[in-house]
Formats: sequence, C-alpha cells, structure tokens
Amino acid sequence: MALLEVKNLKTQFTTRDGVVRAVDGATFSLESGKTLAIVGESGSGKSVTALSIMRLIAGPQGKIAEGEITLAGVNILGMSDAQVRAMRGDRIAMIFQDPMTSLNPVFRVGHQIGESLRVHKGMNKRDADAKAIELLDLVGIPHAAERVRDYPHQFSGGMRQRAMIAMALACEPDILIADEPTTALDVTIQAQILELMMELQKRTGAAIIMITHDLGVVAEMADDVLVMYAGKQIEYAPADDLFYDPLHPYTWGLLDSLPRHDIVDKGTLCPIEGQPPSLIDVPSGCAFHPRCPYAQSRCTAESPQLRDLGDGHRVACHFAGEPDFLRRCMTPGGEGV
Repeated sequence: MALLEVKNLKTQFTTRDGVVRAVDGATFSLESGKTLAIVGESGSGKSVTALSIMRLIAGPQGKIAEGEITLAGVNILGMSDAQVRAMRGDRIAMIFQDPMTSLNPVFRVGHQIGESLRVHKGMNKRDADAKAIELLDLVGIPHAAERVRDYPHQFSGGMRQRAMIAMALACEPDILIADEPTTALDVTIQAQILELMMELQKRTGAAIIMITHDLGVVAEMADDVLVMYAGKQIEYAPADDLFYDPLHPYTWGLLDSLPRHDIVDKGTLCPIEGQPPSLIDVPSGCAFHPRCPYAQSRCTAESPQLRDLGDGHRVACHFAGEPDFLRRCMTPGGEGV
C-alpha cells in the first residue's frame, strides 16, 4: 500500500476577480523511500499541492474544494485540527522555499529545532538541546555545539537551509516535502544540500516530494515525476520514461528549453512561446493549447482527460501516443532532447 495517496485534489482561492483554481484534479501516490518530483512553471500549482497535503491552506479565502489525501490509509482531510498539528513535523515535515522567512528571527536556531522534539516526542529541554546539536552536526553545520545558540541572521543562506532540513528531520518523518530547497543558493551549496537529502533518505527511509524548476535536480533525485500546468496534472511517469519518452507537448517544451553542452548555437533551443494563463480565466479545452504548436480544433473545445498509456505513464493530451502525432522540437540530427 502506498504511504501517501492523493486523489482528484482541487484547491481553490476566492478573490475579488474570481475563483483561482490553483490545483485542479491532481492524483498521485508515493511509497516509502521513494522521491516524487513535481515540476512546472511558476503558478502551476506545485506549492499549493504541497500546502494542501500539510493542511496549510488559509481560509476562508482558500479551501480544499474536493478530493482525498490519505496518509497510511488515514484521511488527512478528515483529521481534527489537533490531529493535524500532531501530524505536522512528526509524520510529514516540510522544508519551505525561503528559510529566512520560515525561521523565527527572535529564537535561537537550537530552540527552534528542539521545539518539535519537545512537542512531538515529549523530550525535556536538555535532551532536546542535545538532539538539536546532533542534528546540526548531521546536516554539516561546523561547530554545531556553538552554532546551536546562534540566531538565524547569524547563519549564511546555505546554513539556514541546512538548519531547516535539520528541523524537518528532527522527528524522522515518514514524508519530507522540499519546496525549491536550493533556490538562491550557489551551485556548490546546492549540490551539497541535494547530496545531504539523498543520504538522509537512505538513512531514514523517508519518502520525499521535491518541488522544483530544475530538471537537472529531477534527473538526479526523482523516481517519479508529476508535471503540472495551470493547476492541472498533465503528465505523470517514472523519471526515466519522462526524460526519454515524454508524451505531452508541454513536457517536450520544458525539456527542449534546457541548454545542453553539445549545443553551442543558442538558436537551436526551442523555448515555450507565450505565458501561462491566469488561473481565474483558464482557456477552454486544453489549458496549454494557446502555446502548443500542435494544437488542433479539438484541443480548444474539449478538455483532455488523464489517460494511462501503460507502465504507470499517464498523460492528459488528446493525441499522445498516436504514432503520427508530431513529437517535439527536434535538435540537429533528429534525436530530440
């Protein structure tokens, strides 16, 4: 049985201009020890999906309008507020995108790491402080016994991100959600953070949901990939299948937009033309059709359903899998990306 199952998740926000359908029908599952990457452009619904799982959608403007989220067979959406608070940080933990706004500036780093241990594990202050030092040392903070008394502003960006990982892992959660964990970090620190997460996953057996724009990170870490566009899930596949045999034109566009070491002429890249639509006024039919070079009349009138084309590869495109369907922007030599 899957550790986490999300079925037909729909999360909406009411604004003066209308209803924002931030997540519109996401369905996926996650097993222990596996990594699921959620990719897509800004505003595609990636972070809102994660916040929905954590039950962190702020009402009354925001609400989970439909769907089911189960953790080890227990419906998260049916939990009381007290049960949800007990779950967060213990069963499911999240590394937020900006550690400077996620860490409380008026409390020492060690106090913030130890808080979840005191709340969820019943540790006294002395044991929690000792564990905080151990965790900071585990995530590679030098002189952890001294730095545990520092405030967040005394840490560098990379160290704050490591502290966030230490906090998230304090109670050894079943699921770790990482929302752009390497944003704004230099390349060397990014590599260290990703390596750390993979090492800790092997050590604890945690499942990871990785939200990212970086397809290089996806290729390195993910077992499965969920591609989102305009709040909808448009492709879901094992990582190897997605990179070597993508089936949705939007996924082809993401992959063809990547610079490659063997392409020196910038003109050979195929960027996706146009901009993502407003989630208040999503185009009829397939939301991607205004930007899709292969769109046909059916695409403007009929919304494609997510279809399983075998081996766990699901795609929401009317023509995906048809042999005569134009496959992708081709690179020189016709090999694609």
